[in-house]
Amino acid sequence: MDFEYSPKTRELQAKLLKFMDDHIYPNEKAYHEELKANTEAGRRWTALKVIEDLKPKAHAAGLWNLFLPKDTAEASGYQGAGLTNQEYAPLAEIMGRVQWASEVFNCSAPDTGNMETIARYGSDEIRARWLKPLLEGRIRSAFAMTEPEVASSDATNISTRIERQGDDYVINGHKWWISGAADPRCKVFITMGKTDPDAPRHSQQSMIVVPADTPGIRIVRPLNVFGYDDAPHGHVEMYFENVRVPAGNMLLGEGRGFEIAQGRLGPGRIHHCMRLIGLAERALELMCRRSLSRVAFGKSVAQQTVTQERIAEARCRIDMARLLTLKAAWLMDMAGNKVAKTEIAMIKVVAPNMACQVIDWAMQAHGGGGVSDDFPLAYAYAGARTLRFADGPDEVHRNSIAKWELGKYGSYGRDADAAVTRGS
Repeated sequence: MDFEYSPKTRELQAKLLKFMDDHIYPNEKAYHEELKANTEAGRRWTALKVIEDLKPKAHAAGLWNLFLPKDTAEASGYQGAGLTNQEYAPLAEIMGRVQWASEVFNCSAPDTGNMETIARYGSDEIRARWLKPLLEGRIRSAFAMTEPEVASSDATNISTRIERQGDDYVINGHKWWISGAADPRCKVFITMGKTDPDAPRHSQQSMIVVPADTPGIRIVRPLNVFGYDDAPHGHVEMYFENVRVPAGNMLLGEGRGFEIAQGRLGPGRIHHCMRLIGLAERALELMCRRSLSRVAFGKSVAQQTVTQERIAEARCRIDMARLLTLKAAWLMDMAGNKVAKTEIAMIKVVAPNMACQVIDWAMQAHGGGGVSDDFPLAYAYAGARTLRFADGPDEVHRNSIAKWELGKYGSYGRDADAAVTRGS
């Protein structure tokens, strides 16, 4: 395994770091001020000018659609940066240092996963209608999978029905934690539901493309995470009530939902984990700077042994998480998602837990300010903590890892394969 970054990655890293210094960090305060002003004016669910103004700059700098891999770009007829998972991973880390930065580069979830899904599995008509405006950043999208009535960590539980009626499919179901659904720019959903409850367990589910303006889609409410509603993007509870779409909107065919999920979630987990590593790096930087500037009991906080232990432990944990994630990305590129399933599951456990702990230590070093909005740490913690659920909770991934490990010594590990596509 060679983890030296390619010349293309190093060039893009330099460009990204400069863009972050020139445009992202200087606009962090403006971002929160605009968000507050929109809230006070009753315009909370509108696109933020600070982000929209930066998108053309990112495009002009050649930092647009960096996530789109070469094979997907070639299959869809559209062009991205053409990077492998291993090449893109360190770029996701840089963007992850500020939680809203990825959108500036058209590299934010759930759009990245949805674009890859449409590019890989959508018809020419679906690609023309939805992929082009998504790649151009003119619209956004959502992925409708998780449901409140069932434990969605086991995706075979999903109870939303997708029923064929003539030339259409009719969708009925109750979803929640649907990221981006409240965003006024959200124009399309990729929705997971059951087409055949009597089929074999992993052939019951399908994915279908649903335009956001289709009659019968009802948004109930935005959901808060530790008090944050994450507007204007948001995560909502919603219903599909007799939502009718053309049969041609079905992706890949009935019963292929798990197959699509496996292709979608592998790269997405790399993206999530590397962004978390970037978030943890930022937290460690803030912890070091703050602890050097504060004095307690006659010496700086940085001179306190407990602070030094936490800084050292944070450094170790971040670097270990990065190396494990890069290994997973490398293995995906070399041998495919299925071969890398254990490593993908491992990083999904390791990275969110690492980030939560490092951010927690950073908040502690900041004192009371660490839990306020004067610093980005509280919001960062809320985001990192949710990723112990998103794309599958810790428990599911640990269970799978243990079964695969046991499988080396017997047959028990075979039952774990189905869990690789379980997400939230």
